[in-house]
Amino acid sequence: MLHLLSLRYTVPEAEAEPYVRAHVDYLERHHRDGTFLVSGQTVPTTIGGAILAAGVDRPTVERIAAQDPFVLNDVAEYAITTISPARVHPGVSAVLTAER
Repeated sequence: MLHLLSLRYTVPEAEAEPYVRAHVDYLERHHRDGTFLVSGQTVPTTIGGAILAAGVDRPTVERIAAQDPFVLNDVAEYAITTISPARVHPGVSAVLTAER
């Protein structure tokens, strides 16, 4: 399964600033363990960000999202869309099927 995590600020972007370092640490931890494949800010950044996660089930990705310092500090929330890939570019296929 793949999961698209759409992060949306619930406050003005400037109010999230004190939690950015902890949020980046959170992202880096989950990139290192292989759960987060891609993450980044939206354009414009005032909306929030997005993460593509793989290798975990829906309840696990929901728990992971709930641990984001932005969420814990009530400055953002996630909408999670779970995807069952049907067609995958060959260059991406190896990443999606790799052992985690």
